[in-house]
Amino acid sequence: MIGEGSFTRLYTARPADGPQNQAPGYVVKVLRKEWWRDPQAIEMQRREAWVGSRVSHPNLLPVLSSSVQEPPFYFVTPKLGGLPLSEWIRQQERLSIPFALWVARQVADGLAALHEMAGMIHCDVKPDNIFVSPSGHATLLDFGFAQAPSEMSHWSSRPIAGTLAYIAPEMLTSALAAAPQSDLYSLGVTMYEMLAGQRPWETNDTSELVTLHREVRPTDIRMLRPDTPEPVATLIHALLAKDPLRRPHSARELASRLVRLEIRSFAIV
Repeated sequence: MIGEGSFTRLYTARPADGPQNQAPGYVVKVLRKEWWRDPQAIEMQRREAWVGSRVSHPNLLPVLSSSVQEPPFYFVTPKLGGLPLSEWIRQQERLSIPFALWVARQVADGLAALHEMAGMIHCDVKPDNIFVSPSGHATLLDFGFAQAPSEMSHWSSRPIAGTLAYIAPEMLTSALAAAPQSDLYSLGVTMYEMLAGQRPWETNDTSELVTLHREVRPTDIRMLRPDTPEPVATLIHALLAKDPLRRPHSARELASRLVRLEIRSFAIV
């Protein structure tokens, strides 16, 4: 076992018919036994397995095999090398601008595939769900909260510990209405954190955080990270717009803009 959450346990694995000394190349995500009769927990496991097996993209974690119709509920993914983006931020506090743009562009590419190929919204983009290898390759994980734009559910009914800090304002109304632009907002919060070393709004009060997301503009990132190029700052604050229509139209458009900013940032360096 390499990890444990409220609902699941993670185990490393190797092929049963392989050499005994073979290094584990897979991860098995197993729903904990106490949740085997909980419809919501089972649905999250099934949804994650379905999305991960339906979309194939270098920046999305693939599901290779699954058993989610009856206990034990589990699915299998490749074992990734590296660390969650949250750990990169914790260790370095502020990431370099070229590196942050590179990671963000990869996540945007993954989101474009998720939105276009599966017609699903991730709904939980945050540094804990972005795995970054030592070489800088970024992989978006955890599709348990993914949903179609037509689905609606109240945000407070979900286990969102660590997620509320990244959730889009339109998802904090009485009924959660996910859209591709909602994922872009969450990526904007993540970009802000990568560059500034802190999220746009820091508070442990849930009601205050909801109000901040819905009503308060974030501090200009250049006040916290003066070397941020103006076009980068402009894009981040566009992603953090309260009105989804004022954000980039799609993840594909965002990825294209990030490519141009990447090129500029490397030219400056």
